[in-house]
Amino acid sequence: MLTHVVCLRFADLETAAAARDRLLAMAGRIPSMTGIEAGVDTTRSARSYELALITRHPDAAGLAAYQDHPVHQEVLGWLKGRVQGAVAVDFES
Repeated sequence: MLTHVVCLRFADLETAAAARDRLLAMAGRIPSMTGIEAGVDTTRSARSYELALITRHPDAAGLAAYQDHPVHQEVLGWLKGRVQGAVAVDFES
């Protein structure tokens, strides 16, 4: 299994919450995504990002299919221009 973790920066928590809702709405709509979690940061420390996303995929091909899927691409289109920074890690789990 491959776990995909993304942390996103936004100007405000309202936009982060709207992004979380859009990301979670992908659940069950992308065959190669076997799990999804997303949450808005609650600690608000200096090193915090506003939103974390975790998705799970059977393998690297499944992650690639997820990244290209039209449902994911639609969410990415909404995020473009709203995200102020992002980091990602993909690892075998």
